[in-house]
Amino acid sequence: MLVHDAARCLVTPAQITQLIEACAQDVVGGLLALPLPDTLKQDAKGVDSCRVATTLPRGDKWLAQTPQMFRLGLLQRALQEAGDAVTDESSAIEALGLAPRLVPGSAQNFKVTYPEDFALAEAVLQARRNKA
Repeated sequence: MLVHDAARCLVTPAQITQLIEACAQDVVGGLLALPLPDTLKQDAKGVDSCRVATTLPRGDKWLAQTPQMFRLGLLQRALQEAGDAVTDESSAIEALGLAPRLVPGSAQNFKVTYPEDFALAEAVLQARRNKA
C-alpha cells in the first residue's frame, strides 16, 4: 500500500515507480527520502532557546518524504499499536522494531506548506512543462 501526503504534490511518476520497484519484495517496505543536505543545528533549551546549543552530525540523517510503501496488514497493526505517537507511517513501522528501506527521493518532492512554497512549486512545474 502506498501512502501519500497531498502536500507533496510535485512527486513524479518516476519517483513512485522507483519506490515500488525498491520495496515490492522488501518484507518491511520503505519510503522516499532525501539525505539531509543542510547543516543541522539544535537549539538551546531553557531561557534562550533562539540560540544554537550544538551542531548535529548530518551524515546519517534523511528527510522523510512520501509516498511511503508498506504491506497493508503490517501498516494497520503498526498504526493501531503506535496511536498518536507517530509523525508518519514509517515511524509507526519503526515503533514495531522494523527498519524501513530508504529510497532516494528528490528535493523537488518538497511539502507545499508555506505561502512562499507556492512560487517555488510553480517554478518547478513550469520547468517541467518547458522540458516536456
